Amino acid sequence: MRRLRQLAERTPAARERYVDLLRALAITMVVLGHWGVTVIGYDRNGRPAGHSALGDLPWAWPLTWVAQVIPVFFLVGGYANAASLAARRGRGGTATGWLVDRSARLARPTTALLVVLSAGAAVATLRGADPTQVRTVAWFATIPLWFLVAYLVVVPLTPPMYALHRRFGLAVPVVLVALVALGDLGRLLGPAGLASGNYLFGWLAVHQLGFAWYDARSPAGPVGVEPRGLRRRRLPLSRRAGAALLGAGLAGLLLLTVVGPYPVVLLNVPGERLDNAAPPSLALLAAATAQLGLILLLREPAQRWLRRPGPWQAVIAVNAVVLTVFLWHLTAAVLLVGLLDALGVLPTPPVGTAAWYAWRVPWLLALAVVLAALVAVFGPIEARTRRPPDTAPAREGARRLRTALAVLGYAGLVTGLLLNSLVRKAAPEPLGLPAPALVAYLAGAGVLRLLRSGWGSRG
Repeated sequence: MRRLRQLAERTPAARERYVDLLRALAITMVVLGHWGVTVIGYDRNGRPAGHSALGDLPWAWPLTWVAQVIPVFFLVGGYANAASLAARRGRGGTATGWLVDRSARLARPTTALLVVLSAGAAVATLRGADPTQVRTVAWFATIPLWFLVAYLVVVPLTPPMYALHRRFGLAVPVVLVALVALGDLGRLLGPAGLASGNYLFGWLAVHQLGFAWYDARSPAGPVGVEPRGLRRRRLPLSRRAGAALLGAGLAGLLLLTVVGPYPVVLLNVPGERLDNAAPPSLALLAAATAQLGLILLLREPAQRWLRRPGPWQAVIAVNAVVLTVFLWHLTAAVLLVGLLDALGVLPTPPVGTAAWYAWRVPWLLALAVVLAALVAVFGPIEARTRRPPDTAPAREGARRLRTALAVLGYAGLVTGLLLNSLVRKAAPEPLGLPAPALVAYLAGAGVLRLLRSGWGSRG
């Protein structure tokens, strides 16, 4: 508590505390959402199996308009990335140094998860477990990494995309939304491959709005003139703007889903013609617009609340381990199901029954206890992350080498996580994760760790 009080007292007055609150709330909603809609049963071989209840609960589909909070991650990520990049450049640092720095907070907790899962899978395989079942368990535990793949692609693009934002302002996300619309047209009329770019364009569009939010809190420029129209760089933060965005987003969402061809549900449900989240669709971006409007409407009262020491200290505490919570929350479910099954007391009520609804509360409480234990063990890996000072290489050749290695390191991270996501959950994998995925990820993480140690910084 003393440490939290010290951190709270040292918080700069200009810090947008609301961004930290949104990050913490979004993580909490993802965790509770995944846990809450999980249905546990047994497969034909008598082994525990799980799936989402959304397919059996169509009445809950409109609730995903609020529960689908991945756009909030990219919004606050855009703000945080713009703020940290501007601060690094203000100290005379480089974009490469910034990129290497940002990798620490993302890679260290993720590496811990992958190493522990692989070690556990290897032990299970050596003890005679079916490699296919080992892969299924690891696949379920690594579902959170699917989101991380998209975010890891967006982070290295921050320097050039922020430069585009500074020049063209809000015209950039408008163009990206138009590209998403073109991709959706391909999904509806063909060719379906035209939508592949939506994985990048959709999340980049929301990330750019985070840039505009950050710029809204900074000076307009040396001459104090803000470009007008779509080239404006600032996001309107007034309640009036929030109400307009909320109304426009909800209207667009209703037209696209109720009248148009998009599913009402914003999460994956087997059997639906389109998946609004993979890749991001126009419907998801309409929901993101409505969420942004709601965020702006609540901004002023939230800021007043966060000036109180208690709430702000709680937000600091959650954000210190926020990625650990996200990465390990489904592993907590795997461990709890395994324990209850081993004890012969695993409840498997049919979805939608009174027993299933009644089981939600003890289920969530038990999962919270397991996750708290995991965070106590692995949270310090994230919380201890330190940001080393940026030291520019003395020679041009060293700078180019560090930049190339930073790009290769990030490419290794993305490649490894992407390979794991693409390999089916029923594949026989003795290590739980595909060996090429592990090699690529660990190689990339090793290169970035080497760069963070200062290697090559003195030419």
